[in-house]
Amino acid sequence: MTIALATAWNPRGELDRFQRLYPLLASVYESLVVTLPPWAEAEVITALDALERVAPVQTTEWPHGRYQSLKSALETGADSIHYADFDRLLRWAETRPDEWRQTVGRVQHSDCLVIGRTAQAWATHPRALRDTESISNAVFSDLLGQDLDLSAGSKGFSKRAVAVLVAHSRIDRPMGADSEWIVLLHRAGFSVEMLRVDGLDWESADRYQSVAANGAVQREAAARYDEDPQHWAMRVGVAAEIVSAGLEALHRDL
Repeated sequence: MTIALATAWNPRGELDRFQRLYPLLASVYESLVVTLPPWAEAEVITALDALERVAPVQTTEWPHGRYQSLKSALETGADSIHYADFDRLLRWAETRPDEWRQTVGRVQHSDCLVIGRTAQAWATHPRALRDTESISNAVFSDLLGQDLDLSAGSKGFSKRAVAVLVAHSRIDRPMGADSEWIVLLHRAGFSVEMLRVDGLDWESADRYQSVAANGAVQREAAARYDEDPQHWAMRVGVAAEIVSAGLEALHRDL
């Protein structure tokens, strides 16, 4: 069985870390499809092109990044596809490589695996994320009848499941994909499984750093994040998009 990585990356200084971790990632993924925004620097794309298993895809519209990564990963012909936000994936593989590798193995035996956060990982996030994501998680946990953490930026799918998503999900609501993808697969009759991991702790403190941030740096960055009211407003909007997209997917023709 083969597995491809589908990942969306808005570069914030992670290139050196990715190049360092590439041998580890390439030992697990047959292909690594990396979508990038229109403003991605040519240096980044050239560096990705130089890596044997990496397929960079520069989008014309950045909201299309998550969808395009799935679509392009499906086209590789891999049996399974692991979707992960790029910055979260790097932190996970760097700090907990064994857990990451075991989880990728689990993806290969699931049609739809929601990869969420343990209590330990959840606690590293700013309150602005925890308080708002708790609402969207609660909505779809109730609707689908199981305890779900939809917004940890990582999910695993079979090739059959991704074909359904490419055919029926919206291209232009990347945050809404957190719920939309899972609702669509639930409605299509796929089994939705849930796995919680420590490695999806908060990743944003790693930006422009040479290595993943330690716990103290995470806590300081989370406190600063919560001090800005605009961050809270943005996260409320994200949660609203997640709820809206999932509810719309409940009634979409399949």
